[in-house]
Amino acid sequence: MNDTLKQAPAGPLAGIKVLDFSRILSGPYASMVLADLGAEVIKVEPITSGDETRNFPPFQKGMSHYYIALNRSKKSISLDLKSPEGVQIAKDLARQSDIVLENFRPGVMDRLGLGYDTLRADNDRLLYCSITGFGANSPHGDKPAFDIVAQALSGVMSVNCEPGQAPNKLGIPLGDMAGSIFSVFGLLAALHERNATGRGKHIEVAMLDSLIALQGYLSQIYFVTGQSPQPVGTQHPSIVPYGSFPTSDGHVIVACLTERFWHNFARSLDREDLIADPRFALYDARLANRDALQPIIHARMTQDTTAYWLQRLEEFDVPSAPILSIGEALEQDHVTRQELVEEVTHPEVGDMKLVRGPIRFDGVGAAKATAPSMLGENTFDVLSSQLGLQASDIQKLVVKGVVKGLP
Repeated sequence: MNDTLKQAPAGPLAGIKVLDFSRILSGPYASMVLADLGAEVIKVEPITSGDETRNFPPFQKGMSHYYIALNRSKKSISLDLKSPEGVQIAKDLARQSDIVLENFRPGVMDRLGLGYDTLRADNDRLLYCSITGFGANSPHGDKPAFDIVAQALSGVMSVNCEPGQAPNKLGIPLGDMAGSIFSVFGLLAALHERNATGRGKHIEVAMLDSLIALQGYLSQIYFVTGQSPQPVGTQHPSIVPYGSFPTSDGHVIVACLTERFWHNFARSLDREDLIADPRFALYDARLANRDALQPIIHARMTQDTTAYWLQRLEEFDVPSAPILSIGEALEQDHVTRQELVEEVTHPEVGDMKLVRGPIRFDGVGAAKATAPSMLGENTFDVLSSQLGLQASDIQKLVVKGVVKGLP
């Protein structure tokens, strides 16, 4: 491993304390990014079974793959938030925190006695981030929200398929992750503002809003033309040629976003005549004549193998790529050279591989991660070191069922 990455500093958010009430994916991904950036994250989990994702198979020696993927470098405390003592512990921790993160339905944290107004009264520097499915003012506000629901309502699913095929969800849980990503943006901006004003605020992010914000040029196609973009599969709604093209033994991705790349591609096909053909000479002409151009490209590319075309397209400087499986993607040289996978050791599970965060500062990546915690693994330490509770006080809370930790 590169020595600079081995010796990475704690991160630019060192000293920032995050109290994380979120679970499943929207929220845990955000707090994991904050932890990657150096923040201390205390994850509050239900006292019985913890974050629901702890029970999602497959497992590595009893620990869920799902939980592993989203909860590195955090501390876990197990707390009964339905008990007055549990709520008071949460309030005491929030008083010392810079950030509170939650992803319950609107109103749940208020009913628990842990809403923004309540916690702000004791800590006016607190940044309180709420990730919801739809937002408090949405007509869907009280409905349960999951990734696929947000994808369906965002319009994304309608274009994520081949023409004439059934709508499909994205292969990654972008509805959940979009809410997390935008919440990190909001929190970092609010931290910057707090440095100037000394005051915190309530940051609200909805999963559906976030996915709609990521529509990019698709929403603008609708605003400009009045027509919803239609599915084009791997092709592009306004750029041709672009997408997956068949070879004699597979497929290759080609993306000709500029005229120079289109000319290079035509030459790689041994069809330089296509460059001057009025049907294909300009962007709008190629778009209008997509159905005429595609068969010409297919007929030529199916004469040779994927390996042949990857080499030839590289020679002609055409943006291109093979279509890798998840396993192939994780094992490729790029991942190795960028050191995007690291191995950590868990005291009970043993060695496990994790995907590193992608952000680097002055060429240095995140500090080495710590393994995801067992349920309540850090309860006793947090109560002792951060709230000053004595062992006898903690034991009384254990007996009453307010907290749970590891022996």
